[in-house]
Amino acid sequence: MKGYYDENAECEWERLNKPYRKIEFASTLYLIDKYFPKEGSIIDVGSGPGRYSIELLKKGYQVSLWELSQNELDLAKDKIQTLGLSAKAYICENALNLHLLESENYDALLIMGPMYHLWHKEDRQKVLTEAMRVLKKDGVAIIAYLNSWGILKAGVTEFPDTFSDIRNVYGYLGEQAFDENLSFTEVYFTIPPKAIEEIKEVGFEVISYAGAEGYLSGTKTEVTRLYEEKRDIYDNFVKVAAETCEYPQYRDATEHLHIVVKKK
Repeated sequence: MKGYYDENAECEWERLNKPYRKIEFASTLYLIDKYFPKEGSIIDVGSGPGRYSIELLKKGYQVSLWELSQNELDLAKDKIQTLGLSAKAYICENALNLHLLESENYDALLIMGPMYHLWHKEDRQKVLTEAMRVLKKDGVAIIAYLNSWGILKAGVTEFPDTFSDIRNVYGYLGEQAFDENLSFTEVYFTIPPKAIEEIKEVGFEVISYAGAEGYLSGTKTEVTRLYEEKRDIYDNFVKVAAETCEYPQYRDATEHLHIVVKKK
């Protein structure tokens, strides 16, 4: 997994610039604006090349980046410094090592990637438990999972050949784990009820949850076409998708599941 992200640091930077992925970016920023405190210290766990860290720094937060890939972290540092911004810390570490951080030191926390790659529940709960420990009382976190139900929907147009065996269709109705031979790297998919239950088990209060792609989930081809041909309509759709990403009729069937939690 580390090797994949080291080799694809620039691709990860560009990923959220793509027309369909801009929806995920907009929805995440919407949730940050809605639920994070207006100021304070934030740690971005699984920061990648710093797309969200940069937006948080622009808003005046004190931001520390925690990332497994040194290449991604170096790219983040370069982008941040080029913009004339300054992060509090750049930490190259596995998310399983959050025990290295001080307790009750952060007002808010992002975990936008690590949960996708941890196959074993005990590892995911270790990350969650440590995340809660490092948050201050009443601190807020946004935790992302990959949602099997939404990925199945997207697969209809993006990778339909995967489902020539009907057992693969049924497989996406629950948890899935694939190694690098079957996916882009080691990856874990789950479904909203299981992810929410997992988070509650460690003691977090779940405030809300959202589907990052909203009602536009599974429409990559058409969204890209609108971006290229009718930008005003595209912009309207993305704005409303972000603002309605928590609506029950959308949030259970998107590829990226964002769960907003609070430390009691």
